[in-house]
Amino acid sequence: MGSFINPRSQHCLKSELDLFGVKPTQVSVEHSQWVEYLPLSTLTDSGPVEFLISGTGEDYIDLANTMLLCTARITNADGSELANDAAVAPVNYWLHSLWGQVDLSLNNKTVTPSSNTYPYRAYLETLLSFGEEAKRSQLTSSLWAKDAAGQHDTIANANGGFRLRKQLSAGSRAVEMIGKLHLDMMFQNRYLLNGVDVKVRLSRSKDAFSLMAAQDAEFRINIRDVRLYARKVHPSAPVLMGHIKALQRGTAKYPITRGEIKVFSVPRGDLSTNQEGLIRGQIPKRIVIGFVDNDAYNGAYHKNPFNFKHLNVNFLALYQDGRMIPGKALQPDYANRRYIRSFLTMFSGTGTFFENSGNGIDVADYSRGFTLYCFDLTPDQSDLASFDLVRHGNVRLTANFSAPLDSSVNIVVYSEYENIIEIDRHRNVIFDFAA
Repeated sequence: MGSFINPRSQHCLKSELDLFGVKPTQVSVEHSQWVEYLPLSTLTDSGPVEFLISGTGEDYIDLANTMLLCTARITNADGSELANDAAVAPVNYWLHSLWGQVDLSLNNKTVTPSSNTYPYRAYLETLLSFGEEAKRSQLTSSLWAKDAAGQHDTIANANGGFRLRKQLSAGSRAVEMIGKLHLDMMFQNRYLLNGVDVKVRLSRSKDAFSLMAAQDAEFRINIRDVRLYARKVHPSAPVLMGHIKALQRGTAKYPITRGEIKVFSVPRGDLSTNQEGLIRGQIPKRIVIGFVDNDAYNGAYHKNPFNFKHLNVNFLALYQDGRMIPGKALQPDYANRRYIRSFLTMFSGTGTFFENSGNGIDVADYSRGFTLYCFDLTPDQSDLASFDLVRHGNVRLTANFSAPLDSSVNIVVYSEYENIIEIDRHRNVIFDFAA
């Protein structure tokens, strides 16, 4: 028999020799079911769509498994059907690009930011968090079809994403889509207490934002059907009683990763930008930065709103209370294809560095419509299950360009924060995102 590699090493038993144990039995949930909800009012092509999920009764709501189904089609501006060869198609991730703003309220208290940047949150979270396999399979149900690198603004077969989306919607064919909304409470797994009503309000994007076509084109999006599918869960009686007793002593707590989008403008002709107030207040755990044309951001048929350009950036850094992030600024040289450190931030800044995972973007693609700069601002730069201390301060962005900007651009800034939403026994919803 050999010796221990270290005397502090403990004995262990292989699981294959555990011949007498049995796996645990789930008894906390008695049953669950999907419930379909229709809009509160008649659908229109431009008006908001609202849903109410009642919290009455003993059922809890599984928000993480709540989905939006939408059926839409494209018509000519006068409402007539498209010709089969009409050069128009939805932009990528159409289920989410259709909606400029999505609000979620719990017992009439809104827990989402009032901002018309929802498509950018949905796109960036999906682009950076899902691998190529998911994007080619389950995410196609939300009409994810990646634009070809360097062809984002192309309305021809050279852009494979445009070609696929055009085929699906040609001739004013109705396109059915389903997926999970990109909302903080829908990206956490804890069931929502009974007695809490959930209201979802979806407000439309401009048609010129969510469609791609020629510059002088004009089309209309016709929303045929929108439904919400929520999973209701019925806990066992002991769990219900246990929660009632626990609520006498404290609050139910829902840890969330709060996503927020901010947008800053840079005028045409500038050689640099210095955004002093990029972040003020709570320091986020992660920041993603990208540049898009101003007219694409505001909605232009001939411009793809998700074409993140490199703009010949030759210096980019964040400063948190004067400390440079990263320790040495990013100094890409796109003209000579030297931008590997910038490319790598998509992994080092998102907790996937040297992991067996990816996002479907390679080095060559990065500089052709997928140029994003990602920064991990946590103290230990590790994506762990624990919270970090809440820190407050200022984050500044400095970026230089090797040539004056040809047109006005917008800086799209996505940031993630750790927060908690609490609910007390009276079903009051409590949070302070500014604390």
